[in-house]
Amino acid sequence: MIRSMTAFADGEIAVENLTILCELRSVNHRYSDVSVKLPERLRFVEADVRRLIADKLKRGKIECGLSYKKQQGSQSFAFNSEAVEKLLAATASIEAKMSNPQAFSALEVLAFPGVQQETEADKEALREKIITLLNNTLDKMLETRAREGAQLSLLIVERCEKINQLVAAAHKRMPDVLSNIRSKLHTRVVEMVAEPNFDRLEQELVLLAQKLDVDEELDRLETHVTEVLRALKQPEPTGRRLDFLMQEMNREANTLGSKSADREMTQISIDLKVLIEQMREQIQNIE
Repeated sequence: MIRSMTAFADGEIAVENLTILCELRSVNHRYSDVSVKLPERLRFVEADVRRLIADKLKRGKIECGLSYKKQQGSQSFAFNSEAVEKLLAATASIEAKMSNPQAFSALEVLAFPGVQQETEADKEALREKIITLLNNTLDKMLETRAREGAQLSLLIVERCEKINQLVAAAHKRMPDVLSNIRSKLHTRVVEMVAEPNFDRLEQELVLLAQKLDVDEELDRLETHVTEVLRALKQPEPTGRRLDFLMQEMNREANTLGSKSADREMTQISIDLKVLIEQMREQIQNIE
């Protein structure tokens, strides 16, 4: 199955008095590059998050963000009694040295660093909920990547069909090309009969052999197209293999153009390279 590397998915889940939020973004990348952003309170699940992402997403630059917010109506305040006692004792000591002491209000005391405390949720229960949330979000991302991948696959198949049509046209054109080359060579040989030049004749024969030998390039193009279509049906990620095939197809198209001794064959080579480049751009985004 072909999957795109570009996708976005998000989700949320409730646990105790918190709502955990998850966002996943992915773009194309040559390898797998996972970055995780999460608050200190959720840092204990980072290893689990990376493992789950690596299991389901094999390629791409992937960003995972986890955050949380307190649910409405569940706001509660806890404070560090020991810190408050020490703060008040220090305040009393300072006030004793001041000519006009002013006491702190309760809100000012709560605002002092280390006084407020968040109630700790059970870590194992939190871990289980986060894993469930991440799995659900990853499944949504996989669905999105699969939908976009299906569209990319259709575009690639369409261009493969056009490449096959161009290769068939090149095969059909070859007899006329060969006839033209023979005619030109015959004319040159006649010209050289009156004034023999064996070195030149040998060069002409070498050139002719090179011009005639394009069937191999056309056959390899057909083979590569068949392999591309086969790779599109594989269950595992095939983006790198497809990228390699594009390089090979482009090499054959370039060779075909360099050997071309005919305007139509030159145009076929150009059209092939355009189609291959279009496919390569699409394949850059395939997992």
